[in-house]
Order: sequence, then structure tokens, then C-alpha cells
Amino acid sequence: MTFKEFDLETVKKLYRQLKLARVFEERVGALYTQGHIYGFCHLYIGQEAVIVGLSHNMQSQDSVITSYRDHVHMITLGVSPNAVMAELCGKAAGCSKGKGGSMHMYSKEHRFYGGNGIVGAQVPIGVGLGLSHKYKKDGGVSFTFYGDGAANQGQVYEAFNMASLWKLPVVFVLENNRYALGTSESRAAAGKNGLKNRGDPFGIETILIDGMDVFDVIVKSKKAIERVRGGEGPVILHMDTYRYRGHSISDPATYRTREEVENVKKTRDPVSRVKNELIKNFAIPETDITEIDSEVADIVNAAAEFAIKSEVPEAAALERDVAL
Repeated sequence: MTFKEFDLETVKKLYRQLKLARVFEERVGALYTQGHIYGFCHLYIGQEAVIVGLSHNMQSQDSVITSYRDHVHMITLGVSPNAVMAELCGKAAGCSKGKGGSMHMYSKEHRFYGGNGIVGAQVPIGVGLGLSHKYKKDGGVSFTFYGDGAANQGQVYEAFNMASLWKLPVVFVLENNRYALGTSESRAAAGKNGLKNRGDPFGIETILIDGMDVFDVIVKSKKAIERVRGGEGPVILHMDTYRYRGHSISDPATYRTREEVENVKKTRDPVSRVKNELIKNFAIPETDITEIDSEVADIVNAAAEFAIKSEVPEAAALERDVAL
């Protein structure tokens, strides 16, 4: 997608968001290795352009829900990196008070409804959010993210049916990183088109987008989102993306070659693409890039320090925030 549709300040903002997402997740991986983060942890490295691009077409009344790969969604939507990192470390200052960890983050203030640990379970909830927007007539759209693994779950198609039948304002965002937990799409999805036309039986249009190109995400999703917001019913945005790390930090990803991963990094990396646009086509000096990188590093360093130094929840907190 051509950079010419964007001004310099917008492209710089995109680069900062992408860089923050990348550096944040890299630090999460390091803190996990150092023993500051426990349990399951799923990194978003490589997929950053999807949520960063879509956030540029969101409005304040919109809602967002996703799976357990949720850290970058949180910080992109404006949640403090300190609060997200503290949650990852299980601290009381975390966005879910240290009780959700990596997979169950939540921020009602930012209209982010999780972080959901069960594969595909967030999709029907996302349709419920769409129903709420329609009932309230608030002009909001439910952005419902799910992966290629979840795309073969039965509840997803029940959700498609209801969303289409009632013309609910839902943008289904399929983040197809190609391997689900560890099985490639070609081995898991029947049909010659794989996951590219799963909405057809329900009358839901699927739009194919390069999920590694933030410009393509912004431009191709814009009109589709406007149609959904205008009452024309749901749409599926098929994001062709790629995760660099394993399904979770504990996954060695032996089901693909190192050469494959390195080739994607070299030819399609979402952060490098925007950086190259800034240098080659906007002719900004390297010092400007360095300044952004330094600012991002400071934010992430501060978040890590905050998380490590924060207190764990007191024992009595176990009985709070739960229905008894």
C-alpha cells in the first residue's frame, strides 16, 4: 500500500506505536525468561500492524475483544504500559489487579473486554457486544479478534449466523498467523480457499488484507468499518499476518524452518516497513528515528522497573472481584 495517502506526522505516529509494541513484547519475553512472569504467555511479535492499523479507524464508543494474545491490544488502545507489565508480573498495580496475568487482561475504561483464554470463546461475546451497540444505538462497533485456530471452532459460526441475521455492528478480525498452536492452515482448514470464504454461507463479506502492512490495514479496513457502522451488518477482515515466536513462549516452533521465519522478517516486517518509508520517502534524518526509539525504550524500561518493584496482591484480595 502506498505511503502517499499518509502525512509525515501520521507515519511517525504509526512507527512509534509499532515500535512500542515490538519493544514491549521483546521485554516481556526477557522478563519471562528471568522469572518475573509465570504461566502461559503468548507474544504478538510480528503481528503488530493489525491492531495498530485498525486502531486508527476506531472511535471512542467502539469495543474490542480478543484472545489470550492481548498485551499489544491493551497498550495500543491506551492502557498504561506500566499497568500491563505489572499485570503480566502478577502485581496488584496491574490492569486486572494481578489476577488475570497474560491471558486475561481487561479494561472497561478503554472498552477492552479481554483477553480470553478459551480458544474462540471471545467471538460469541464479541457478537454480544455488537448487540449491545445496536440496542443502545450508540454508533459503536464491536471489533472481535480471533485466530486461524479459532476459525475452525463451532461457536464462531453460530456467532456469524446471529451477527448476520440481526445485522449487528461487528467487525470480525481474523488474525491468520498461519500456524494456530502448531498446525498450518493447509493441514487444518478444508476447502481450496482455506479460511478466506468462511463467511460466505452467512452472507458476510471477507476482505483480504496484508496484516504485515499497517498502511494496507488502515486503507482496506476503513470503508468496511464505515459500512458496518452504517448498519449494513458484519464483515470479516482476513489479516494475512505472521508471528515470529512460537505459539507461546514455551513453544519451540519446530513445525517451521528458521529460514521461513527469517525470510518473513527480511521481506515483510511491519516495523521495518514503516521505518523505511520514513527514511526513504519522507527523507527524515536517522536522528529522528533514534529519538523515537529512545523514547520507546524509556517507556518500556520504566514499565519493567515499575512491574518488578510493585507489590503482589494481598491474600484478602482473593475474595474480592468475584461472585460468591
